[in-house]
Amino acid sequence: MRYLCLVYLDEPNVMHRLSPEELGTVQRDCMAYDGALEASGHLIIAQALQGAETAKTLRVREGRLSTTDGPFAETKEILGGFLLIEARDFDEAVRIAAGIPLARLGSIEVRPVGEPMRPNARP
Repeated sequence: MRYLCLVYLDEPNVMHRLSPEELGTVQRDCMAYDGALEASGHLIIAQALQGAETAKTLRVREGRLSTTDGPFAETKEILGGFLLIEARDFDEAVRIAAGIPLARLGSIEVRPVGEPMRPNARP
């Protein structure tokens, strides 16, 4: 089963407080963990996201589009990236997510991925 691991960080504070050496270590640790997950067949994709200042939130209501800059929710933690993984069950997914190096700097939300929607499928 597939699980989405959402990486939340107290950005920009957490990453900007790191020294260049610490940042390099975190980046190397992340790449090494991604490589280990890929080698074990657990990793489908891992991707960092650009900062929240580059985002737009949109809504369509009564046929009208409205947009706002950045994420909608007011929170100290923002979505910084994600990993899509394959795991036997939720417990294994949580164990895999616990190894994500950025869990030491922020938090990881693990969520099962729903079944793909098919155009002509009936609920």
